[in-house]
Amino acid sequence: MEGLSSERGYRCPVAGVPVLEGPRPFAIAHRGSRILWPENTMEAFGGAVDLGYSWLETDVHTSSDGVVVCLHDDTLDRTTNGGGQANQFSYSELSRFDAGYNHGPEAGFPFRGRGIAIPTLEELVTSFPDVRVIVDLKQDGTEQPLADLVERLGLWDRLIVGSFSGARAALFRRLTGGRVTTSTAPMDTLRRWLAAGVGITPAPAHALQVPMRYGPLRLVSRRSLGKHQRAGSQVHVWTVNETDLMHQLIDWGIDGIITDRPDLLRGVLESRGLWA
Repeated sequence: MEGLSSERGYRCPVAGVPVLEGPRPFAIAHRGSRILWPENTMEAFGGAVDLGYSWLETDVHTSSDGVVVCLHDDTLDRTTNGGGQANQFSYSELSRFDAGYNHGPEAGFPFRGRGIAIPTLEELVTSFPDVRVIVDLKQDGTEQPLADLVERLGLWDRLIVGSFSGARAALFRRLTGGRVTTSTAPMDTLRRWLAAGVGITPAPAHALQVPMRYGPLRLVSRRSLGKHQRAGSQVHVWTVNETDLMHQLIDWGIDGIITDRPDLLRGVLESRGLWA
């Protein structure tokens, strides 16, 4: 593998894709952080940005009136003081729920009653105009509202869009004419990984976003990482919260690390002269 340097990181050969340009590894704050702050809220996104992060990851659903909101679950029960299916509420209704309500029970729920709301994706990208965002489509029917938002705000080169549903990801690619960088869905990624030993065909996306393991199958190794990078795909690994694993992935030349501990990842990158 070429270009692995303690000063500049490895540059995977993905040409002509602006959102994937820049020194590696990308440090990506998963939902802002679901550990340090209430996940997928402006509190979490702002906290990561204050740490110096220029990459955020979020999940999106659509309200009943077509607003794209940052929320992981289909329902409101786990993260807010509300309940029920999120897509059954208008955004005006969703915005009234306390999105900090259930965070930090061991600390006495310190974010309750502080006015932390479910944000819109538009609020996220306009509040932090220099940040790039990985977007996970969690709900059927969100593809068109997201495509419309990309068109209206000119987000073509700021997002990587993926989904656990291959059909959702494929529909979004069609709606945006392939102009937005996308990641492969899990089954597409798994098939591609299994084919690594016999030759890799071009992927429908420029980024593979994977866990270290898929059940008993270990996905990420130095060898598999190099194969996919040489085939023209960046590899981003989730969700990495241990410093030893962060160091190992950097040694292997990983392109991106998605973490719930943006504080720890920053410390690791600083210790290696890789924090930009």
